[in-house]
Amino acid sequence: MIKLVWRFALLVLVAFLFAWLADHPSTLSVHVAGRVIETSLLVAAVILGLATMAMVFVWSLAKRLWHSPRDVKNYWFFRRNRKAYESLSRGIIAAGAGDAQAASKHAAIAEKTLIDEPLAKVLAAQAAQLRGDRPALTRIFQDMADHDDTRVLGLRGLFTEARATGDQAAAQRHAEAALKINPNLAWASSAVLQLQTARKDWTAAAITHARTLKHGGKDAARQQAALLAAEALSLEDQNPQGALNAALKAHRLDPALVPAALVAARAYINDGRPRKAMAMLRDTWALTPHPDLAEVAGHVKPGGAEPRFERVRDFVGNTSDNVEAAFALARAGVAAQRWDAARKTLEPHLVFQPQSRLCSLMAEIEEAEGDKGKAREWLARALNAPRDPMWVSDGVASHRWTAVSPVTGDIAPAEWKPPYETMAPRPIAEDKAEARPEPPVRLGKPITVEPQRPPDDPGLDDETGRSDGTVAGI
Repeated sequence: MIKLVWRFALLVLVAFLFAWLADHPSTLSVHVAGRVIETSLLVAAVILGLATMAMVFVWSLAKRLWHSPRDVKNYWFFRRNRKAYESLSRGIIAAGAGDAQAASKHAAIAEKTLIDEPLAKVLAAQAAQLRGDRPALTRIFQDMADHDDTRVLGLRGLFTEARATGDQAAAQRHAEAALKINPNLAWASSAVLQLQTARKDWTAAAITHARTLKHGGKDAARQQAALLAAEALSLEDQNPQGALNAALKAHRLDPALVPAALVAARAYINDGRPRKAMAMLRDTWALTPHPDLAEVAGHVKPGGAEPRFERVRDFVGNTSDNVEAAFALARAGVAAQRWDAARKTLEPHLVFQPQSRLCSLMAEIEEAEGDKGKAREWLARALNAPRDPMWVSDGVASHRWTAVSPVTGDIAPAEWKPPYETMAPRPIAEDKAEARPEPPVRLGKPITVEPQRPPDDPGLDDETGRSDGTVAGI
């Protein structure tokens, strides 16, 4: 708009100039080689203007002729690039449609012309993947990893290929390289984390996962706590202080995490600090009752079975509405040969479909009191009783707690619950003849599956228990 105004102003100025010259006739004399040329000033101005235009025209023509070879070259370059970009577009469409032949054809054209175009390399990789040409695919990804603009994409492709061929060391190397370039890459962080947990390198896994704590929310905190608890379990025998530090960090992130509380409590007991051990155990018990917490609470001080029973009874409190508390106290009562106390503790939970572990305790109580017939009855009931709680992760039940899923390898801390769920029983009818409730319908009897990758082994020496009296299931 401004240029248009300036041009209009210049045109008006020239018009005024010629109008002034027409209104004021003047003569212009030019002396050339002894000759005098006279003409009017208006004619001289017109001749000067025409001469200027002729010179500009001649200069423009000469300049165009001089640059014509370059212009022809640029034209053919533009035309070739346009065809290459058309091939690139058609190749991407063919790759998306799964046409390996067309994708390879267009990729060859695009890659030949568009040497520095990242999308041409991506199309070539897709075409090689559709053809199943793994050597070519690896070569393309390596070439992409050598250039700054495609390095992360190339590293991800190399990681995928290495994992597909089972080269875990190379896969981790590529993922770690991508993570150094961009710490916010979710796939790289997840890949490194899975490889570290597969090797049970819990310390490194906790460090890697710590980067996501600021942005992951509550779930990320629980996952970090699980990794720290696994680290504490692995360090408990060789490095008690390191195990205690890791367990305390895990407890601060997730106070309901039973393994962390157990490791910290055992470390405090071995260090002669029973009050801190009891405080840790009580905090976790209030959130997640577990019989092993009560078991460790019974061993906070040295002594026989009777003092342990009293400590467990004080620890668990009311047992009438808490089956975990009842089982823990009854187990301590059996160990102390307090048969009546153990029976009384279990009675509220034996009314309807008691768990298998409760039936087994009752069988032990009856046999200790000399009634072998009732003991056999309780053992028979234990065979068909609902399953006892176990550590369950991704549907796989285990006697040991694990921080990662044995199915997928993702961070999925095991939960203490029955290996399968049962439907709620029908309400009891008012009619006495129908007062007996029907048993719940089971959704299918599960099988304790051995995971594809063994669950976390905290390093216990045997399957029966620890030397300090704690249960080997944690």
